[in-house]
Amino acid sequence: MPQTFAALLAAVPFALGVVTSGSGSSGTQVLHLADPAIVEASDLVVQGGLFLTTNDSGDTGRVFAVDSTGRTVGVTHWSSHPIDTEALAPGGGDTVWVGDIGDNLARRPFVDVARVAVGPGRRTEHPTTYRLRYPDGPADAETLVRNPRTGRLYIATKSVFGGVLYAVPTRLGRSGVNRLRPVGRVLPVATDGAFFPDGRHLLVRSYATAVVYDWPSLQPAGSFALPRERQGEGIAVADDGRVYVSSEGADSLVLRVRVPPRIEAEVGPPVESAGPGLRPEVAPVSSEEPSRSPWPWVTGGLLGLVAIVVLVRSLRPPAR
Repeated sequence: MPQTFAALLAAVPFALGVVTSGSGSSGTQVLHLADPAIVEASDLVVQGGLFLTTNDSGDTGRVFAVDSTGRTVGVTHWSSHPIDTEALAPGGGDTVWVGDIGDNLARRPFVDVARVAVGPGRRTEHPTTYRLRYPDGPADAETLVRNPRTGRLYIATKSVFGGVLYAVPTRLGRSGVNRLRPVGRVLPVATDGAFFPDGRHLLVRSYATAVVYDWPSLQPAGSFALPRERQGEGIAVADDGRVYVSSEGADSLVLRVRVPPRIEAEVGPPVESAGPGLRPEVAPVSSEEPSRSPWPWVTGGLLGLVAIVVLVRSLRPPAR
């Protein structure tokens, strides 16, 4: 029974992705991912004029570099056997951080991140893989972000009852396991995120909604509905502050979305970014959970319970 219940909980986010879709504007189509090898793009980074993405679990470790026409112009092979690659974050220069952080059943004793070179052409990388451990047990996650002011990485967990944002150590050890530290809460069912170029605002999305948080307080500055997509998961903020979203599935679209003017006015201009390595925080990050309205998590919890009930009913044998 515990394993069955765990499987049901793991299926809830996917059920929400199917029954819940964005209701905002249609967005502006920028390109479609025409490469037949890109079949399950679960993340997005826009960097140096290229759109970078990876396939979800089941693929070898590859990062695809796509130009503005949708043509794949580069592929970086960085691992032959990742467990569940779910996230990308800008790495500084022509690099990205890759997050092998998916854990649908919350069983992994640790998750992995690695920084790899990306860009035009085909290359094979053998990066150092850093192992990370949650302080309170395994968790599923699809969101890896990097603050451009400090170079520090953060992981947001994916839960129907609300996610937790964890700070990655400022200096990662090559051997052993690096311990994550919780810094606050984010919206339920987080599928991707990114910092704005000012380093003072964090954007996190679910299947249907995006929330902008002030940094480092994690107080919400506002939220907005996302365009309707087949299974929208990826989100990226370019160096000029423009926001892009992507979805899973073959031949999927990348859309540019407009941030509401009220939120856009709060997001400052870009500042000088940190180099590719991790650096200590410029502004201290509180380890205390910010005072937040409970309604986003109440709503997420109710949606999760509804999805669980639907799944349980679907598994019951028909009445005789």
